[in-house]
Amino acid sequence: MAKKVVATLKTGSGKEFAKVIKMVKSPKTGAYCFKEEIVHKDHVQDFLAKK
Repeated sequence: MAKKVVATLKTGSGKEFAKVIKMVKSPKTGAYCFKEEIVHKDHVQDFLAKK
């Protein structure tokens, strides 16, 4: 499934978007989980900065 998303992002207007993966620590269990989101290239730093 991830390959399809990445292939779609490489064509046409999809070049303006990026798939961002952020590691987040759960406050309840202390375990790490990953949060994935597809955002516009201009908003990548905003996504990584927010908690």
